[in-house]
Amino acid sequence: MDKAAQNEVVVKGIAASQGIAYGQIFLYVQKDLDLPQFQIDASRRVEEIARFDRALLETRKEIGRVRAEVARNLGEDEARIFDAHLMVLEDQALIGETIREMETTGLNIEACFHRVSQRYVQAFEAIPDEYLRERVADIRDVSKRLLHALLGQASASLSSVLQNRIVAANDISPSDAASIDRSNVLGIVTEGGSRTSHAVIVARSLKVPAIVGVKGITDVACDGAWAILDGYDGQIILNPTEQTLFRYGKLQEKRRTVESRIMAVNRLPAETQDGVRVQLMANIEKAEEIELVRNYQADGVGLYRTEYLFLNAEHLPDEDQQFEAYSAVAQGLAPLPVVLRTLDLGGDKADQSGVARVDSEANPFLGFRAIRICLENPEFFKKQLRAALRASAAGNVQIMYPMVCSVDEVVLAGHFLEEAKQELRDRGQAFDPKVKVGAMIEIPSAAATVDLLADECDFFSVGTNDLIQYTLAIDRLNVRINHLYQPTHPAMVRILRTIFTEAAKRKRPTGVCGEMAGDPSYAALLLGLGATSLSMAPPLIPTVKYLVRNMKMIDARKLAKEALELRDAKEIQALCEEFYRERTKDLSLG
Repeated sequence: MDKAAQNEVVVKGIAASQGIAYGQIFLYVQKDLDLPQFQIDASRRVEEIARFDRALLETRKEIGRVRAEVARNLGEDEARIFDAHLMVLEDQALIGETIREMETTGLNIEACFHRVSQRYVQAFEAIPDEYLRERVADIRDVSKRLLHALLGQASASLSSVLQNRIVAANDISPSDAASIDRSNVLGIVTEGGSRTSHAVIVARSLKVPAIVGVKGITDVACDGAWAILDGYDGQIILNPTEQTLFRYGKLQEKRRTVESRIMAVNRLPAETQDGVRVQLMANIEKAEEIELVRNYQADGVGLYRTEYLFLNAEHLPDEDQQFEAYSAVAQGLAPLPVVLRTLDLGGDKADQSGVARVDSEANPFLGFRAIRICLENPEFFKKQLRAALRASAAGNVQIMYPMVCSVDEVVLAGHFLEEAKQELRDRGQAFDPKVKVGAMIEIPSAAATVDLLADECDFFSVGTNDLIQYTLAIDRLNVRINHLYQPTHPAMVRILRTIFTEAAKRKRPTGVCGEMAGDPSYAALLLGLGATSLSMAPPLIPTVKYLVRNMKMIDARKLAKEALELRDAKEIQALCEEFYRERTKDLSLG
């Protein structure tokens, strides 16, 4: 494409993060490194290897600093991006191949590392799987950092973005994304990437609109040009006309009006038109989010992810540090309930946390993680349980075990909980002796044995993200097959009905805390099937509450009954969306 003049130009891409932005373009096109290549004397090879080792160490430290900063500012989920980078730097095959390349060719270490890393990039690019191909960005990003370290140069970053700009780039690496100043960036548009790319993850966290896959945007866009980025329809409009600006201005006014209407209703109870009260809870990661829980009128915390405290700490937090974090939330929200989920680390994160050391696993999501780690490390587990129990004296704390697959696991966890209670009694420390205990239902085996688990649990919470993934054998991050990740698959609707029905028979309240809970188009289906509460990110509560207050529970149950009779996921999806549209017509922008 040629650079656009002053004529309006509309370029389509893939909508990745919702929202609309209007501002000037900040064109970010990274230049290739000027990499020296020369022969080195054999006597200097040991010195070159030492220089390589120093660069590796320096780059590890730099990535560690970036990871910690992202965890503080955006959260642990976004920070996990950099775990893959650290793994690349610890890849003995890559390191060994680089040294062998130097010994074979006699070239300087920068040139050798570049050659080897490029071979890795080419190998990954040849893989048919789109998600794996996208991970090439990790290798490129790490390679560039390491080469900068070897050359003694500072890495380029997006920290220099001018105020209130839309960033347009060929692609945005994880390191680039981490350096973005949220106060300066209005939106993000990239030529490459997908909905699972690092730039998109950051955009969603920053709540800025983003579109990806906009081919040729860095060719057609001029630095400083004015543009509208539409994260709803997946398009960017360069040099918008007065007519276009007027149209989008009206659209923004409507969106603000809709938002005001939703927020006004959010001050009212979550009660259906036929008088059924629905619990809308919040998912949080840290004590600092208490204000969000209050501001969005949540009925409590349905999921407190305690692993954030571990993954974001330089040292493993002791019992008192855990107690302070848990009690801050419990006391700050009392008498509202706070469901504290025990450590849910994946097997691939165990070494980093210091909880346990495990060998590399082919599939860590099916490996040594969550309750499995805790049950094999009882002293560590009891430390967390004691901290949670102590916090129960300050507020309405409930304890929940993740990734439960059998009754035996809950029984053993309960045994350790009783030991923790006795240890606190011996110390003379206060706790609620009747603290409620629950389990996550996120594995098919747990879903099939809810009736048995009910004997050991006071409540359940369905983690739909993993339950869908495990039930349908779908990696939802794999772009090639993520279209098969269907929350409304008939198997999922039937499994959810079974979970809620069996739990209700035994008078065990059962909520949902996965992504389905925060999607208003699924809320009626979940409630109609029997969910007693929905827990979600605090900002999602107002829209779900708006639907709840504009529907009848009897209609939600009819919706669920009809969904159970359908054979196709798309039909069920359409049914749910139509139910939502009919009851929120006044929110329409049309």
